[in-house]
Amino acid sequence: MAHGDGGAPAPGAAAPGSPTARTPEPVLEVRDLVKHFPLTRGVLVKKQVGAVQAVDGVSFDLHRGETLGIVGESGCGKSTVARLLVGLERPTAGQIRYRGEDISTLSGRALKAVRRNIQMVFQDPYTSLNPRMTVGDIIGEPYEIHPEVAPKGARRRKVQELLEVVGLDPEYVNRYPHQFSGGQRQRIGIARGLALRPEIIVADEPVSALDVSVQSQVVNLLEQLQDEFDLSYVFIAHDLSVVRHICDRVAVMYLGRLAELGTDEQIYEHPTHPYTQALLSAVPVPDPDARTHRDRILLAGDVPSPAAPPSGCRFRTRCWKAQDLCAEVVPPLEVPPEFRETPGPARHASACHFAKERTVVPSE
Repeated sequence: MAHGDGGAPAPGAAAPGSPTARTPEPVLEVRDLVKHFPLTRGVLVKKQVGAVQAVDGVSFDLHRGETLGIVGESGCGKSTVARLLVGLERPTAGQIRYRGEDISTLSGRALKAVRRNIQMVFQDPYTSLNPRMTVGDIIGEPYEIHPEVAPKGARRRKVQELLEVVGLDPEYVNRYPHQFSGGQRQRIGIARGLALRPEIIVADEPVSALDVSVQSQVVNLLEQLQDEFDLSYVFIAHDLSVVRHICDRVAVMYLGRLAELGTDEQIYEHPTHPYTQALLSAVPVPDPDARTHRDRILLAGDVPSPAAPPSGCRFRTRCWKAQDLCAEVVPPLEVPPEFRETPGPARHASACHFAKERTVVPSE
């Protein structure tokens, strides 16, 4: 039961977000998700000449009370995954199942009903809020779309409650976005995402546009709200230190595919995919002694174009382990032999023919 509804957990119930609080069945299942954007040529008669393979066969689960982080370089497809999850883009192929129902094919009223339960917090707090609307109208707009959630007479009170929940003065309802700082605007965006009491929030790089001093405040707020409202998060980011702080499990993306998936401890302390190892070797470490005891992995070349990705393993053109097999066979995302005894969602999967554990110096 969501704490925000005024209910108390049952005696002996596990705390929201803890491993024991997770339901046996995932609240969200993504299977072989594909999104290709067509490339066309011509003026009067347009002809498709190719496709940008933004997302190409991504699969993962999200459990109740869990925070799943999706990380990777710019252009790897993580924001496209976010837009697919909330229905802002239609998948080319694959399934997105919420509570067992495939929502990727829904439309009209059916899609509208599901969107109540899956909301989004956008990356840029400066462009995601309508400058012509007051804060009260912005946060209350979901009630116009879903009037059954709050009758008109109660909406102002609910908006003020949400402002208070995210740490803002309830009397700010009549102010406009330009009267707030970046961190305050992002809190307004979070309040809007909470308005319908969703079960899942997809946060697309919610702190990347904020000052470092403000980032920790917003991350702490998200953690507090997760406990209070029993939320599940899909947290998109490129800052690995932020992801480690807030996420239970981490999915590493490269050029539209998942390279590695595991718990935060598995990914950060025992990465098995060469790309993950390279990413972590670049994370700044404040301890000078620790810096001298780890090897920096410098990748050769540039990220290939998603319109013409390499055959086989997409990372092979930059990988120091690459062999002929890597160009011929797409490596499946599977659990390496040394991790196959780990049960449930903690299983550590890697999409590499030559996956091998590498211990790195933690970033904290």
